[in-house]
Amino acid sequence: MNDTPGWTSPGSAPSDGQDGAGVPRPATPGDVNDSAPQWSKDQPPAGQWSPPTAQVPGQAPAPRPGQGWGGQPPYGNWGRPPAAKPGVIPLRPLGMGEILDGAVSTMRTYWRTVLTITVTVAVISQIAEILVQRYLVPTPPEINRDATPDEALAQLGDTLQTSLIASIPAFVILIMATLVSAALLTVVISRAVLGRPVTLGAAWQEAKPRVLKLCGLTLLLPLMSAGIMTVALLPGLLIGSAAGALLVALGALGGLVVVIWLMVRFSLASPALMLERQGIITSLKRSAKLVQGSWWRIFGITLLTQLIILLVAMIVLVPFTIAGMAVDGDGFSSLLSDSTPEFGWPFLIITGIGSVLINAITYPISAGVTVLLYVDQRIRREALDLELARAAGVPGYGPAPGDPATGS
Repeated sequence: MNDTPGWTSPGSAPSDGQDGAGVPRPATPGDVNDSAPQWSKDQPPAGQWSPPTAQVPGQAPAPRPGQGWGGQPPYGNWGRPPAAKPGVIPLRPLGMGEILDGAVSTMRTYWRTVLTITVTVAVISQIAEILVQRYLVPTPPEINRDATPDEALAQLGDTLQTSLIASIPAFVILIMATLVSAALLTVVISRAVLGRPVTLGAAWQEAKPRVLKLCGLTLLLPLMSAGIMTVALLPGLLIGSAAGALLVALGALGGLVVVIWLMVRFSLASPALMLERQGIITSLKRSAKLVQGSWWRIFGITLLTQLIILLVAMIVLVPFTIAGMAVDGDGFSSLLSDSTPEFGWPFLIITGIGSVLINAITYPISAGVTVLLYVDQRIRREALDLELARAAGVPGYGPAPGDPATGS
C-alpha cells in the first residue's frame, strides 16, 4: 500500500474470491523487518505449563483465559483495544452516525480546501445556470383557463415540452458540477481518513487522470435509468386507452423500483473508480460486490443523507427565494395573477447566491458519505482498516509505506 488514495488492488481482497491470505495483518514482534523472532532458546516443553489454580489468601482469583480483571473481556465488551483514529474516522466498522460525523468533520477540519472546491464549482455552475435560464430557456406558454378539453391537453403537452427543454441544460450543468466536486472531494476525504491534509493543486493532480472515466460513469448511470424507465413505460404508451394507462402506472412503479435498486447497487462505483484506479465496468462490478449483503443498510444511510441535504436546501433557499421575489418588482403580484410569473435579474442573482451556499454545504456531505460508505464496506469485507493504519503510521501495524525499513 502507498500513501496515495488508491489504497490496495481489489484483486487481493477476500471478497474477490480469495481466502484472505493476502489481507494484511498487524506485524508480530520480531518479524517487522523479515528477521527471525527474538524469542529465547530455552522454552518450556509443550503441554507442560498450566495456569496456577491455588489461591493466595486475601487475593482475588486470577481471571480465566479470555477475561480481563473483574470478569470482563479484555479491552471492554469489544474484546480488542480501541480502534486507531489517525483521521476523521476510527479505523473499524462504522455506524451511521460515525459516517455522517466523518463527512462533517472533513468539512470542518479541512475547510479551506473543501470550501475552495465547493464554492468555486458552485459559483461557476450557478453563473452558467443563470445565463441559461435568462437567455436559452424558452418562455413558458400562456395557460388559458377557459380552454376546451382538447386545448387544455395541447397546453399540457406544450408545457411539458418546454419544461423538458429547460431541464436539459440544468441537468448537464448539475452533472458537470457534481463530477468535478466528487472527483476532488474524493481525494480530500481519502486523505482525511489518514489524517493528512491535501491542497487543491495536489487533489487536482491526483484526480485529473481519472476525470474522463468518472465522466463516463456519471453519464452512464442516468442513461441506464432513462433506458429502464423507457422500457417500463413503452408497452402502456403503445396500447393507449384505460388499460394502457394502468399498464403505464404499473410500469412506472416497477421501473422506479429497479432504478433505485441499481443506483444503490452501483452507488460505490465512483470512489472505487477514483481510489482503485479502475475502469468503468470494473468499478461497477466492485460496487456491486461491496454492496452485496448490505443493500438495505446503504440504502437507508443514503436516503437519510439525501433527506438531510433536502432539509438544509429548503432552510437556506426559502429565505433567499422570498427575498428575491420581494426585490424583483412584480414578484408577489405575478403569483396572484393569471399570467405566468416572470422574474428578472434581481431574483436570479439572489436565488443564485442561495444556491451557491446550499451547494457549498451539501457537496461535501454527499461526497463524504459516499466515500466513507466505500471505506466502511472495505473495512468490513477486506480488513482495509489494517492497511489504513499501516499507511497512517499507527504503531503496532508494521512500517508505513515509504519507510526505509520497507525498502520501498
